[in-house]
Amino acid sequence: MLTRHHLEMPTTVATLDDLAPLADYSLMDTLNCDPEGKANGADHAPRQVFSGHYVPVSPTPIENPEYVAHGKNLFHELGFADSMAQSSDFIRMFSGDLSHVPEPLRNVGWACGYALSIYGTEFYQQCPFQTGNGYGDGRAISVLEAVINKQRWEMQLKGAGRTPYCRGADGRAVLRSSVREFLAQEHMHALGVPTSRSLSLYVSTTEKVRRPWYSEGSRSVDPDILVSEPVAISTRVAPSFIRVGQLELFSRRARKQEHPQAMEELERIVLHLIDREYDDVIDRSRTTAEKVVSLAHEFRRRLTSLVANWIRVGYCQGNFNSDNCAAGGFTLDYGPFGFCDVFDPQYQPWTGGGNHFAFLNQPAAAERNFYSFCSAVRPLLAGHPECLQQLEDIQSDFPKVMQAQMETMWAAKLGLDAFDAALFRELATLMMQTPVDYTMFFRELSSLPDDIEPLKKSFYKGSTYAADPEGLDKRWSAWLTNWQSLIQPGTPEELSSKMKLVNPKYSLREWFVVPAYQQAAEGNYALLRELQDVMTQPYAEQSEAVDRKYYRLKPLELFGVGGASHLSCSS
Repeated sequence: MLTRHHLEMPTTVATLDDLAPLADYSLMDTLNCDPEGKANGADHAPRQVFSGHYVPVSPTPIENPEYVAHGKNLFHELGFADSMAQSSDFIRMFSGDLSHVPEPLRNVGWACGYALSIYGTEFYQQCPFQTGNGYGDGRAISVLEAVINKQRWEMQLKGAGRTPYCRGADGRAVLRSSVREFLAQEHMHALGVPTSRSLSLYVSTTEKVRRPWYSEGSRSVDPDILVSEPVAISTRVAPSFIRVGQLELFSRRARKQEHPQAMEELERIVLHLIDREYDDVIDRSRTTAEKVVSLAHEFRRRLTSLVANWIRVGYCQGNFNSDNCAAGGFTLDYGPFGFCDVFDPQYQPWTGGGNHFAFLNQPAAAERNFYSFCSAVRPLLAGHPECLQQLEDIQSDFPKVMQAQMETMWAAKLGLDAFDAALFRELATLMMQTPVDYTMFFRELSSLPDDIEPLKKSFYKGSTYAADPEGLDKRWSAWLTNWQSLIQPGTPEELSSKMKLVNPKYSLREWFVVPAYQQAAEGNYALLRELQDVMTQPYAEQSEAVDRKYYRLKPLELFGVGGASHLSCSS
């Protein structure tokens, strides 16, 4: 059971000295350390980790760190002074140097192992030892847990150097991918989608690494050049970073009886997850078996809601393996993600992801991850046939619950009291045949147009449209008339306002981000910060200048361009 701090929080946290008393390292203090781990965290070479919930690891600081940006909204929610993001001690800590932090902050962070399942199938070959004992946080190192305003937050550096799970890589993140994740997390939060958050972003002014990437204008599927890029460290924040794959690792060990404490370690990580993520909805007095059933029920609710929200805002995770599925039911690990421009059920920003992780296949991928989750916790129900049956029922009902979430979401996007399958089928067909911009179409529809002219702002007018514009226009007009007869009663102003809270005006399209990180690599952060301001107000009507820049169709010449339309890795 986790302890709770009862310290009075300062009105504003302005220094690390203010933050330090709020520290509460629950994972390190209550779970098992790797018996072969080193207390000083000097553990940076790839090796097998056979047991324990975490490995102590000291981050590797980046050279000559420079402030790029901080999550202003998150700072305000945490009661942090904005000035702290540019203070020397804060920069030092969150660019990887823990050597001078004030007590009781600790000089060592931690990394965790996890297993990999792809679409419900267990994999081992991604582990360099082919055993599953070397796969986990390769370049992510948590450095702090703190209880702030009665909420527990874990702060994790991404790009902070090698850990035992680095699989031979350098443990670094480049500025390009760090900018993408930094912007995306706060954009998703502003969209109302559960997500990890962005605390800070620092770049080295001297340290660079070489990465495969796309040459200017390349239409290659895979990167075609090696580029030298600045290294960066971003700090992401969440109640915990426990993944479905993490539960699977301990479950596999228990199933195979790999060491005497394997079953106990599985039970402890699951109970720790409940304390960290589900404390408000799962009764502490219940037995472990009863808690596991409640956990499965609540996780199913969160996961189905999350994926419906992804689709609502046009987001595709790209790589939705079980190790990229947060057991707390929020968006985690912004690698090869993307926001769709053209509506396409098969949209997939990651060239290595396959159709099973495509835009409208995400509900099915979530079901497979939930299957992996249920398989992971099932050993804890041995000897409890009633609880085991409840788990089976919860798992088998996943598709039904997912479908209900999707129908509720589509009805809300369309301003309907209830989902209308025929109306939606014709809309999806028209959206693909025209084709249309996903975000712009639903935003224009939210203004309740009398005819289809305003909707045409969202039309890309592809080959099908060009071949028969009059025929498609007639079908669009007929659809609009049908839709108008079905929308919710009430004043148009009320319905329009309601729909505009569901259908964002702005989304973080990759072709907006590319020039931002390109300029940032030259030391110019103005466009990055502009994007941060615009994309943290995605539902708001902003200025005409913002509209001209960020509320428009994707230029045709950018379709199919590597880095702007697809990517092969996150770096």
